[in-house]
Order: sequence, then C-alpha cells, then structure tokens
Amino acid sequence: MSWTWRLEDSSGATLDPAALGVEVPQSDNQGDAESWLGEHWRDLLGRGVATVTLLDGDQRVYGPMALAPA
Repeated sequence: MSWTWRLEDSSGATLDPAALGVEVPQSDNQGDAESWLGEHWRDLLGRGVATVTLLDGDQRVYGPMALAPA
C-alpha cells in the first residue's frame, strides 16, 4: 500500500495540500511517512494545518493527531 498524511483544519475538515503550497508525498512504509511529518510539521502548522491523519491506502492508521504542542 501507499502511506500518506491527510491534512485537516481545526474543525477536522480535510485541507487540499496544493492549496496550501505543500506536496505530501506517498511513502512506501510507515516509517518514511512519519519521518516526513517529523521534518515538516512546523511548516504545516504555520500554513494552518491543525491535525493530521496517517493513511495506508484508504485505511486510517491513526489520527487525527494535533500538530500544536499541548
């Protein structure tokens, strides 16, 4: 399958990465997807992304997960 992140606003609505000027890559494995998020979460937060959900294909693995520190 293909691992990717769904970007969401504070209400939980899905955001279009292209509209934010972001390209969310599809990864071959969970570790690569999580590494990408670890490198980009601050930028995503600055662009209005409040939460993210990790998907394996169409299946939700976990999330929504807040990007802002608690």
